[in-house]
Amino acid sequence: MNKNIVAFGSVLLLAARLLGAEGWGTDIEAAKALAKKQGQPILLDFTGSDWCGWCIKMKKESLDQKAFTDFAAKNVVLVEVDFPSKKTIPEATKKQNDALQKQYKVNGFPTFVLIDADGKELGRQVGYLKGGPDAFIGKIGEWKKSAK
Repeated sequence: MNKNIVAFGSVLLLAARLLGAEGWGTDIEAAKALAKKQGQPILLDFTGSDWCGWCIKMKKESLDQKAFTDFAAKNVVLVEVDFPSKKTIPEATKKQNDALQKQYKVNGFPTFVLIDADGKELGRQVGYLKGGPDAFIGKIGEWKKSAK
């Protein structure tokens, strides 16, 4: 079998395992593997998805907008690092999220951290960012440029 077909198939399987319906995964190790294969950075969204008003506002006004989802699909691997109060998440995900919060010294929500496939921080946005998807896409673009 052609090696390229096998490699492409493995990337598709990894992407399918990593990504939820909206393109946000929850497994940092799968995200790192996908980021390495695709040559893209990882955007970590530290959020309190079901209780943090600014997180919900950022999601509605930027992250869920077509301009952002189209950009993200081609430019970053998305990982939601969630700290919900009502919805339950698997224990392994809770442990991973606690470790990521400690590793990147996140003290408030929302916090977005752009990292490379090895986990090196490339940029950070603490708190809600006004301006919708265009402002957030611009911020990510700045981080990517300064990392080169």
